[in-house]
Amino acid sequence: MEYPVVLSIAGSDSSGGAGIQADIKTISALGAYAATAITAVTAQNTMGVTAVQGISPDIVKAQLDAVFCDLHVRAVKIGMLYSSEIIEVVADALKKYQPDNVVLDPVMISTSGSKLIADDAIAAMVSHLMPLSTIVTPNRLEAALIAGIKLSGITDVLEAAERFIGMGCNAVLIKGGDFISDNSDDYLYTSDDEVQIFKTPRIQSPNTHGTGCTLSSAIATMLAMGEPLNEAVDKAKAYITKAIESGKNVTVGKGHGPVNHFFKPISLKKVR
Repeated sequence: MEYPVVLSIAGSDSSGGAGIQADIKTISALGAYAATAITAVTAQNTMGVTAVQGISPDIVKAQLDAVFCDLHVRAVKIGMLYSSEIIEVVADALKKYQPDNVVLDPVMISTSGSKLIADDAIAAMVSHLMPLSTIVTPNRLEAALIAGIKLSGITDVLEAAERFIGMGCNAVLIKGGDFISDNSDDYLYTSDDEVQIFKTPRIQSPNTHGTGCTLSSAIATMLAMGEPLNEAVDKAKAYITKAIESGKNVTVGKGHGPVNHFFKPISLKKVR
């Protein structure tokens, strides 16, 4: 027996609402074991990011080797990567160790509008990491930036998704949380041209810091538990929805606070 291990490769959020900290909380709340490789350190809180420093690519590589050489990693979640050099290191590790499940959350801009990735890193992410990923989970702004089109409705979403597949994606989940509508619907598009829409009524809450990190970590955790992709997305969507609902009336900080990751924590599971 062993614990299902999920490796988060992402940046650190000093306020604890997003990044590595949100990933650890999500993975733990869903009953899996969280391992990490930190790519950057941010100085941030609920009101914004004030400073970012990337970790040396050699140290990122050392973290990845240390985890993969010892732990049985069932799924990898990739978040903030900061630079093209770090992206190349992560891609090399994925090719070397070949984990079964990789969830790529292409973190580029924070909720407060701060840029979290170097310009040359976007092209490196598309060419090096997207083809190695089980699923990519951009929000509207990230999908528009990568696909090169403006997203204002379902037709644009589907066109963007097709462009992602054309770039080598196996599947893409375009998140609808920041679309202007009464719902917060996410659109799953796979390389075999299947489309599935995950519909959820929009929850009015000021506490949405780290929702993208949380959703992608939840998907990775469900994949690590053996769920097929569509079920993993469905269960992860249900988790983030409840986490937002449970944390909407609780204040942490003066700005956009975090969701409630531990509304109903699950004990650490054991698998064969």
